[in-house]
Amino acid sequence: MDKKWLFAIGALGVLTATPAWADRDTPTYTSITVFGDSLVDAGNLYIANGGTRPDPALGYFQHRFTNGYDYPDLLSLDLFGTPTAPSLTGGGNFAFGGARIVDTGDTIPDLQAQLAAFSASGRGIDENGLYILNLGGNDVFGAEGVFGEVGAIGSYPDISSYLRAAAEQYVARVQALNDLGVRNILMTDFPLAGDPLTIEANGYLNAALATLKLDADTDLFVYSLSDFNRRVLTDPAAFGLPPLRADVSCVAAGAQDTGCAGFFSFDGVHPTAAVQEAGYRDMVAKFDLTGVQAVPEPASWATMLLGFGLIGMAMRRGDWLKGALRRAPAA
Repeated sequence: MDKKWLFAIGALGVLTATPAWADRDTPTYTSITVFGDSLVDAGNLYIANGGTRPDPALGYFQHRFTNGYDYPDLLSLDLFGTPTAPSLTGGGNFAFGGARIVDTGDTIPDLQAQLAAFSASGRGIDENGLYILNLGGNDVFGAEGVFGEVGAIGSYPDISSYLRAAAEQYVARVQALNDLGVRNILMTDFPLAGDPLTIEANGYLNAALATLKLDADTDLFVYSLSDFNRRVLTDPAAFGLPPLRADVSCVAAGAQDTGCAGFFSFDGVHPTAAVQEAGYRDMVAKFDLTGVQAVPEPASWATMLLGFGLIGMAMRRGDWLKGALRRAPAA
């Protein structure tokens, strides 16, 4: 039986998460493994660069690309009392600043390379662990030529072909994790809010997700950073935040000593720690990531499904960055 995953298509075609309380099979998570880019890098790029980037003198926190912990760190702190640790120090966070889904030949370990590093680490598969994939922003940056890269889309004939490949490869890696025995996966979409190429890429992502053949006991949670970014910029009060400036970053304004209060972006590319925390709280509310859940006995499923109706049975198809900020320096 194919597993049905939880996400929905919003009015603009972006992915929006729906509550997962009816679909989670693992009562509580026993580990966190992270694959991704600078939004969730716990220090791998800093170590690989010899401790020069991101520059702690600018207020970057413990080698993260913001002024505090990112959302996988916050989840790890809530579950285990410690943040995620970079894979280069033996930890389970394999994310690298600058990473893409598609490998175009640069030296940054992209998604497939991160998965290979995980396999080589000997950590094994934790069937009760949560595996996070957070990529896509740098693929869109490359497609747009934001950073002036030569061969930014590799050998692909055009931008649309590249974005389609990125979406399909992203989903293919989810399928690969499932096939290896991973049973709990949280993935994010292409995150640049309001950006035309991001909207195009997320359309390809919707189509690719529909081709997944997951095991019956695999839970896939799809969280839309693009939708979250839109919501937090439109109505920050709903997330317990003050009005957020999107016209200038905290670093550009020299406001690091204030904790970047009232800023959406820390450095023009990455969200502030306050925005990371707001996104984390939103994920927890939607997916109950920190809750300890009792798994129903088989005999109780029929009763539950009658009560939930179509909510529990149907597959519903449904930006950490503001489009205006996307031309800041590369992560």
